[in-house]
Parts: sequence; C-alpha cells; structure tokens
Amino acid sequence: MRAALHALCGAAGAAWRESFPLGGRDVARWFPGHMAKGLKKMQSSLKLVDCIIEVHDARIPLSGRNPLFQETLGLKPHVLVLNKMDLADLKQQQVKKIIQHLEGEGLKNVVFTNCVKDENIKQIIPLVRGLVEGSYRYHRGENLEYCAMVIGIPNVGKSSLINALRRQHLGKGKATRVGGEPGITRAVMSRIQVCDRPLMFLLDTPGVLSPRIESVEMGLKLALCGTVLDHLVGEETLADYLLYTLNRHQLFGYVQHYGLDGACDDIASVLKRVAVRLGKAQKVKVLTGTGDVNVIQPNYPAAARDFLRTFRSGLLGPVMLDRDVLKSLPLADP
Repeated sequence: MRAALHALCGAAGAAWRESFPLGGRDVARWFPGHMAKGLKKMQSSLKLVDCIIEVHDARIPLSGRNPLFQETLGLKPHVLVLNKMDLADLKQQQVKKIIQHLEGEGLKNVVFTNCVKDENIKQIIPLVRGLVEGSYRYHRGENLEYCAMVIGIPNVGKSSLINALRRQHLGKGKATRVGGEPGITRAVMSRIQVCDRPLMFLLDTPGVLSPRIESVEMGLKLALCGTVLDHLVGEETLADYLLYTLNRHQLFGYVQHYGLDGACDDIASVLKRVAVRLGKAQKVKVLTGTGDVNVIQPNYPAAARDFLRTFRSGLLGPVMLDRDVLKSLPLADP
C-alpha cells in the first residue's frame, strides 16, 4: 500500500504530455452523415409537441451539442438535461461557469441528472409543465395532455431519462431499450407515457450528431463518451487520449484499479501491463540462434477496450473532459 501511495505521489509531480497529436486524423470519417434524415423527421413532428428536452453528457457540457437542434427546433420551450453527472468531476465553480455560459446562449433551463440513480429526476416534469403553461401552445392549446420531444446526440442517456421518469411517476419499468453504445434507439416518434398527473408523453428519438465537428479534439471527447463506435476512431487511439487526459488532470485511479507499479504516459506500456493483468496476453515460443525464448505478446486491443469500458462505467473516478474549456471561461459576478 505504501509503495502504491509513493508511486502516486511521484506521479503527481511528474511532467505529462501538454498536447495530444491530432494531425492526420479524419474526423468526418468517424461521424455518419445519414443523421440528417432523423433531424428532418423531428422537424416534421414539432407540431405534435409542446416542449423540447435535450439530453447531453455532463462530462462534455460545452462540447459536441448539435447546433442544428437550437436552429431547427428552437420554436418550442427548451430544457437541457446534463446527464451522467456522477461520471463528471463537477466542482461548484465549474457548475456556475456552465450555467452562465449556457444562459448566454439562451438556455436558461438546465438540469444535472444521473438517470441510473434517479438523481434530480423529480425536477423535470414540473419544469416542463411550467414552461408549457407559460408559453403559447399554438394549435395544441385545446390538448389536456403535455407532450415533449427528447433529443440529443447518440448515447447520452435519452432512453434512460424516459425510463427514469416512468419509474419516478408511474412506478413502471423500462419502456425503451437502453444500451452502452450509440444506435440503440432507431425509430423516431415512439410515444411513451411518463406521468399521470399531469398527463405527459415523451417522444423518443434517435441520436443525431452535428454534421460538422469543430475539431479533432472535440471528436475525441465525443468518442470517449461513446457517441460513435470505438473501432471507427481506433480503440488504442481513444485509450491513448484517455490516458493523456487522466494524467494531465492528475487522476491516477487507473494505477490502483489495474494494480500498476505507477502512473505512465506511454500507452503501449500501460496497455501491455493491463493486458498481462487481465490475462489478455499469451506466451509464445520464438526460435532464436541460442534456442527457444518465451515472449509475451499482449492483446493491445482487448486491453484498450477494457480501459475504455472501465472509464465509462466510472471505475476510474469522475472526469471533466471539458476542463480546459471551462478554465478559459471567466466567472461572471453574481
């Protein structure tokens, strides 16, 4: 135990990479272009809803939201739900900066949630009801029921939010399939009841990414959060970006989790040790001039997949992937 603590103390004072090599990576190839069809279907269904509930990942509160949501669906009242708050390293000052920045963009209704544990879920129905009652409902003014459309980029927890609201207000189980990878929800306009009083329905929609990702680094953040399939970016590339981020933030939970000798900034060395630790490596006899030699061949992709899975499940501790973005923002006076 003392050795592990000593290794972590030494790691905290070490010099880590200050930048990540971003050249030669084609972000456009990572993100499918067929999602425009889903956005058009959402637009055509706007007349059926009173409010928009946008779900996004709290680890990237200011990165990767689809700007087309606000442009094309902005006629309706808008609630932003920043989900997976338990996985985000949210400090009080950061929360203030996030809210101030979003308010500057015209988003004044922001809720931080953890849909898995139903944290802050109770706030959403009253908030939606208040916004709808305080706005003009156009041709839906005669309707006694409320209807909101749940939107967001892939794998941010849209279906988990719907299921959490059903648990909270109806005492019922899952109505929508939930998965840990993008693309689980494919049909637009699944109408699901989430509350009796008031009578409220939600429309579940598939994830729609922005047609243009601002930078490679933003693309890597989105990929780390599971918005695209890992193999499109490269599992070892993603694992390397994760290692770079953890070390820069001085978050060395991976050292203890995998029982490593100490923190390290070389992804090949880390994955090799992870592979051996997990038994994802094998000894192979190689014939040399002096006889047979046993060589350990690590399964690097398997180790990278486990590293990413461990991060996404929160076992490495909470992480704020937008830390540098938030640092650059001024904190306005209250």
